[in-house]
Amino acid sequence: MSKLSHFDEAGAARMVDVSGKPATRREAEASVTVAMSDEVLGALPQNPKGNPLEVARIAGIQAAKRTAELIPMCHPLPLSFVDVRAEVVAGGIAIRATAATTAATGVEMEAMTAAAVAALTVYDMCKALDKGMVIRELKLERKTGGKSGDYARPRK
Repeated sequence: MSKLSHFDEAGAARMVDVSGKPATRREAEASVTVAMSDEVLGALPQNPKGNPLEVARIAGIQAAKRTAELIPMCHPLPLSFVDVRAEVVAGGIAIRATAATTAATGVEMEAMTAAAVAALTVYDMCKALDKGMVIRELKLERKTGGKSGDYARPRK
């Protein structure tokens, strides 16, 4: 196993120096699920705060653009694309977020942050009906580009 890159020889946290890496196209996709009751799912169209799925989509896009402000060792990246999709599925809302850039480091954290904030937004917009909703399985689905190469989560 390779060592963790965000620590120096003394064990102190550090930002990785990516200045020597070439800027290449990189893309990442993350997913998360918000589990909720059928009652809450049925009430989505009547939400007085607006359409929770559309608000979550916009919140996720905004969050991806601010990832470096939230995650201390993340590099600020010039994002060329962010997409967040939220759809009603059996038992809840499935969210997928994609981020892309041409840079010297990847966009996994931007995709994961977009998915997480979109899920939190769904929770916020629906909590008046059910505070017992559960945000589950935030995960990287795939990534392309960079020194470590491509990754795709194995399908079960």
